[in-house]
Amino acid sequence: MLTEKQIEEIREHLEKAQNPIFYYDNDLDGLCSFLLLRRYTGKGKGVAVKSYPDLNAQYAKKAQELKADYVFVLDKPLIAKEFVSEIDAMQLPLVWIDHHDIEGSEKSIEKQIEKDNSIFIYNPSKNKGKDKSSEPVTYLCYAITKRKEDLWLAVMGCIADHYLPSFVNEFEKQYPEFWVSEKIFTDPFQIYYGTETGKIAQALSFGLKDSISHVVQLQNFLISCKGPSDVFQEMESNYAFRKRYLEIKRKYSSLVESAKECVFGKLLFFEYSGDLSISAEISNELSFIFPGKYILVAYRKGNISNISLRGKNVKDILEKILKHLNGATGGGHDDAAGARIRTDELPKFRELFEKGIE
Repeated sequence: MLTEKQIEEIREHLEKAQNPIFYYDNDLDGLCSFLLLRRYTGKGKGVAVKSYPDLNAQYAKKAQELKADYVFVLDKPLIAKEFVSEIDAMQLPLVWIDHHDIEGSEKSIEKQIEKDNSIFIYNPSKNKGKDKSSEPVTYLCYAITKRKEDLWLAVMGCIADHYLPSFVNEFEKQYPEFWVSEKIFTDPFQIYYGTETGKIAQALSFGLKDSISHVVQLQNFLISCKGPSDVFQEMESNYAFRKRYLEIKRKYSSLVESAKECVFGKLLFFEYSGDLSISAEISNELSFIFPGKYILVAYRKGNISNISLRGKNVKDILEKILKHLNGATGGGHDDAAGARIRTDELPKFRELFEKGIE
């Protein structure tokens, strides 16, 4: 967990910022992290980062376009050196809040840190002793803001990142109509796939798979929402979101059903292509359906494939495999990781992975 000193420092950054820009990872943990900070400060603009695995230099110009005076980066495990150089040239403070433990992720900006004192990194996975942890960035942001009216966003961001937060019982009492279960949940995905709360969380996650203009509309709509009951209300401000959710839900359900047929012993290996990059969402549900299996979902897009991996100590297996591939990158958490490889090396990747779990 972030220390009290770190939390207070982040609050001070938020207070100093008059027109901040929030770059966040293009998933629900990232979105909810942004919303918590934006609703807390009442200031700033959000930018969903679709580049993988890093926040690349192309996004730096948004800070200039929006006349930002402060840069916050949320839930991105890697930041390109070129991005940092661009932000540094604008003389803007950069606050990086993350929870991924990726070796070398900070070294990419080490020289910039040595050059000035305008980069601030807050990542509990880098802390020492009892403060070392890896809670979702949503959880960290809720610890910073502590706004009870935003509890619903905090819970949704956490469960989507497969984390059961300590305040989930408080949410159940505050929003019993979105729980509707006598069951005591011990796994966050039980909530994500088995309650109305989870349905809303999935819908918001799918909403990020839309055009930039529609994602901005979704951001603005959620900034003004009073609670989870507002999300599916039929109104003009969320029409594009509701329409897109239904479109993606149909495609997603079809892909999950196809993936269920791809179990081979300890491994479920599923690959697909098309216009919808949702390998992380598919792999999450498959890991819930097939506990104990290793789940690999590969999204092919031209010469490059993104792979979402789930399973016991899957990050360790991945790190050993990447050494044998050309230009492959990857990382993540112990049991949930991602990789980016050449599409023509997918068969080799699968072969190496199968050997790794034997």
